[in-house]
Amino acid sequence: MTDVNTDTQFDWFGPDTATFGDRVAAAREAAGMTQAQLARRLGVKKATLQAWEDDMAEPRANKLQMLSGLLNVSIPWLLTGEGEGMHAPLEDGEVRQDCRAVLEELREVRTELRANVDRVARLEKKLRRLLSEQGQ
Repeated sequence: MTDVNTDTQFDWFGPDTATFGDRVAAAREAAGMTQAQLARRLGVKKATLQAWEDDMAEPRANKLQMLSGLLNVSIPWLLTGEGEGMHAPLEDGEVRQDCRAVLEELREVRTELRANVDRVARLEKKLRRLLSEQGQ
């Protein structure tokens, strides 16, 4: 028998669980559109939409507003997972325990990655400063 956790509501689309691209893809699929269809309605190339869904790029404000309207979700939800948006894929937030464990591990990895990205940025800044001082 599958173990299902019903004690707490799991936030599938929150900032610690999903990315901007995850939310765009989920809302697009819920709206019944392919990437090509949504890209055409937005007036962008399919590759541009793919980059958004893959978190390789983000839309400009005007396209973000159009995206929000076409997908019937709020801009804050697209950006952060908060506000009017999609509901969890399972009713009442039921998540199998093994899936929850994987999602929690992904959340930990994402947190570590963010910390490492910040560390790399600080080191790059320090290195640039040291190199500019050396060049003087």
